[in-house]
Amino acid sequence: MNKDEIRTKLLEAIIQTETSILNYKELTKPIAPNDAIGRVSRMDAINNRSVNEASLRQSEIKLGNLNRVLSKLEDSDFGICLKCKQTIPVGRILIRPQSLLCVNCAQ
Repeated sequence: MNKDEIRTKLLEAIIQTETSILNYKELTKPIAPNDAIGRVSRMDAINNRSVNEASLRQSEIKLGNLNRVLSKLEDSDFGICLKCKQTIPVGRILIRPQSLLCVNCAQ
């Protein structure tokens, strides 16, 4: 397992996720009632805001997992599934670095 490659991938994912979080925070700002956008458009904006809030929560969870994985990169049990204690394949770690479970346990 190449930990430098994994570290690089984790840092890239952290930067990308932080950028997404900033974008979602911008999209979830309150809609001013004095904006003349029309009743239907306002309802669409409120619905879109709810979707963006859910995406924001998921991104914040992902960022927390990425930071947790990065902090455990040098641990002896890094890359071990939390549930079954088997080795998580390197490919899964590189594709989905925030994964704490192997494919079988994640299902």
